[in-house]
Amino acid sequence: MAMRAKKQVNLFYCSESEELARKVADQSDAIQLRTISWRNFDDGFPNLFINNAHDIRGQHVAFLASFSSPGVIFEQISAIFALPKLFIASFTLVLPFFPTGSFERMEEEGDVATAFTMARILSMIPKSRGGPTSIVIYDIHALQERFYFGDDVLPCFETGIPLLLQRLRKLPDADNVTIAFPDDGAWKRFHKQLMHFPMIVCAKVREGDKRIVRIKEGNPERRHVVIVDDLVQSGGTLIECQKVLTAHGAGKVSAYVTHGVFPKRSWERFVHIKAERSDHRFANFWITDSCPLTVRAIANEAPFEVLSLAGSIADALQV
Repeated sequence: MAMRAKKQVNLFYCSESEELARKVADQSDAIQLRTISWRNFDDGFPNLFINNAHDIRGQHVAFLASFSSPGVIFEQISAIFALPKLFIASFTLVLPFFPTGSFERMEEEGDVATAFTMARILSMIPKSRGGPTSIVIYDIHALQERFYFGDDVLPCFETGIPLLLQRLRKLPDADNVTIAFPDDGAWKRFHKQLMHFPMIVCAKVREGDKRIVRIKEGNPERRHVVIVDDLVQSGGTLIECQKVLTAHGAGKVSAYVTHGVFPKRSWERFVHIKAERSDHRFANFWITDSCPLTVRAIANEAPFEVLSLAGSIADALQV
C-alpha cells in the first residue's frame, strides 16, 4: 500500500513554548516553524504581528500554546483567534496542559468552574477553510471535561503514558516495577494503559483533623514502586504516598506526572539535597515538558528527568 504523503504543517508558538516547538520541528521535515512578534503597547496590552501571514494561505497551521498564568492567556487567545481567518487549510491548537482542569465542578453555590469557562472560550475559535479547529490536550485532569467543549471544535485527548512506558523498559530493575495510584481518580484515568504491571491503589482517609494516605490494595514490599498521576501542584500527596509505601517495605519509590505544575517552586522539596531524610527521597521523578517554566527551573536537578512530548505532538499534527 502506498505511503500517505506527510502533511506540511506551519507551527507557530508562544514565547514560553519555543524550546518545545523547536524539538517538535526537529522530529519531522514536514513541520516548519513560523513566528509571531509578541510585543506590547505601553499600557501592557498585546501588540501582536503574525510574520509573513500571506505565506500561510492554503496551508495547514498549528499553534503550540502554554497557558502558564492568566497574564499570558489573553495574548495567545488573540493570536489563536486570528490564525484560522488567514485563509488557511486547517488549524490545530496544541495545548499540552489544560491549566484550569483541576477546578472542573461546583461544590457549592457560588463556585466558578473555570475549566468550563476555558473550554467555552476555546470552543469559540473561528473555523478555518478546512472546518473546525482541532485541540490537542494531554492527560486532562477530569474525564468529564471532554464534554465541556462545544461542537465547533474537535478536542483530541492524548496521553504521556507511552513515554513513561518507554522509560520504565530501560530501567535496570524493569521486571520489579509496581505502579501505585495516589487515589481512585488516578487509577480510573490510567490503569487501562498500565494493566501489565502489579498495582497499588492508595486513598486519603480522615483521622481526626488530618487526612492520611493509606494503602487500599496492593503490596509494595521489595518492589520499585512508581507513583503515577496526571499532575503535581505542591507535591504533598506524593510525599505522603512515598512515606506510606516506604513504611510498607517498598525497595524504592519513583514518581511520574504528565504535568509538573509546581507553583511557588514547590519542586524544591523533591530535590535530593533538600529532601528531609534519605528515606524520603524519590529514586526518579519523571515529568513531561508540558509546563515549560518548570522544565527550565528543574534542569539538572536530581531526581527530575524530563520526558519530551515532542515526538507525540509531531505525530498528533499529522492526524
